[in-house]
Amino acid sequence: MTRTRSWDWVCTNSRYSGGVINPIVEAAASSQGNNESLPIQQEAPTDSSTLKTRNVRVDQVAQTIVLAVLYAVPVLMCIHAAMVNDPDIWWHLRTGEWMLAHHSVPRVDPYSGALHGSRWLAYSWVFELVAVKLFQWLGLAGIVTYTSAMILAITVAIFHLLRRLQMDFSQVILLTFCACFSMARLYSPRPWLFTVLFFILEMDILMQARKTGRVRELLWLPLIFALWANVHIQFIDGLLVLGLAWAEALAARWGITSANTLARPKWMGLALVGSLLATLLNPFGWRIYQAAYELATQAGALNKISELQALPFRTMADFVILLLALGSVAALAWQRRLLLFETALLGLAAVLTFRSQRDVWVMAVVGVVILASTIAGRETAAFRLPKLGTAIALLAAGLTMPAGFRIMQVNNARLATDLAKSLPVNAVEAVRAKGYAGPLYNDYNWGGYLIWALRMPVSIDGRAAFYGDQRLDRSMATWNAEPDWESDAQLTSAGLVIGPAKSALTQILRMDPRFQLVYEDKVAAVFVARR
Repeated sequence: MTRTRSWDWVCTNSRYSGGVINPIVEAAASSQGNNESLPIQQEAPTDSSTLKTRNVRVDQVAQTIVLAVLYAVPVLMCIHAAMVNDPDIWWHLRTGEWMLAHHSVPRVDPYSGALHGSRWLAYSWVFELVAVKLFQWLGLAGIVTYTSAMILAITVAIFHLLRRLQMDFSQVILLTFCACFSMARLYSPRPWLFTVLFFILEMDILMQARKTGRVRELLWLPLIFALWANVHIQFIDGLLVLGLAWAEALAARWGITSANTLARPKWMGLALVGSLLATLLNPFGWRIYQAAYELATQAGALNKISELQALPFRTMADFVILLLALGSVAALAWQRRLLLFETALLGLAAVLTFRSQRDVWVMAVVGVVILASTIAGRETAAFRLPKLGTAIALLAAGLTMPAGFRIMQVNNARLATDLAKSLPVNAVEAVRAKGYAGPLYNDYNWGGYLIWALRMPVSIDGRAAFYGDQRLDRSMATWNAEPDWESDAQLTSAGLVIGPAKSALTQILRMDPRFQLVYEDKVAAVFVARR
């Protein structure tokens, strides 16, 4: 040990003398190094490089597993909920069936008793064809399959959007989960899931165009809006956001410093015009905007239909939405300068979300976009996920769907049993067996199912804009047995009444000599008029 230390001292102090290498000592040092020092010094970097490579691979595997879990959790939530008792999916299915039979899109109402033949635009016709085909192939399980597949697509789209805005893998995972969890009340078989998906895709394109100035992805927007306008009426929200992006580009051109975009106003303007024109590629042309206006101006429905009312803040998901909103405000304030697009976007999201709980998706998406684009990420938590890992995570989540159906025993038999617990399934069978005739007077929430199952003109159903505020008010006042309930002309002329067994009107009709109770179970009661 003493000899080795002495030799190291000689090498250190004798190899260099005034900046000149001593050749004798250098040769001796080389010989000594060949025997002792060099093998150790050559292995050290090799071990460090191997360890670093091993850590990267471990991170890649870990991030793949975490991503697979992230994708799978919302899917399993949908399967566990197994939402088939949605009141509106049934008239959507009937409309899809009608289109398959008639090879056209309905432009007048075929379902209502009082308003039969009135103008009605089936603006969600693409969704209705998809839904009825899934139902024909898979039965009730097809409804759950639609919801689960759409939620998986939404989760993947959110992750992709945030990944391009934020380098921190853990932040992207957390924000994606928060967005999906906060939208849990929307996990139902409705066309609005397409709106959520298309809005996320639009935001992804716009954020990248603003960030990089490259406009190639803007070419996708007209295609998205052409499909969007044939699936759900809320493509209007997407046009508003695109208009905000164009306004920001104009502000940047005029030298307004709060406009934080590299996109040129010409290209944003062309994208907006192209998207507007693309929305006219639907069976109804410009009249689809008339339908959108009627929906937007129907103020009465906001206070009567639960999904249109404000957030009740009774679930954890509602408070997550609130936290996303407050966090976005704090993140923008922390920038210490006005970000024009983000601030306007947050204001729009706040108005839509806190006005109607059906639109919580707007704040969910906008909130995580603002947080991901303004909060600095940690380099130590950077993405190490390879493309193969992303594909594996998506494949694993896709396989989770059939596995979830089997493990949770979600099948058509169980779904039919669950459906009969909340909708008048057995009552409809009794009416069919006895051959009771209409006109039918029914509850608002059951109109859609009766359109599908009873195939009899209904007094009202979930198409609130079609019936208008006055008919909605009249129907709800009657079913609540308010003082003027007997003045309802549709009730007095009805030959058949189907309503909830515990409703106020049902209790009154039990004692009304004009009607006879002919069927009752825990869910529904059926009355026929005494003639």
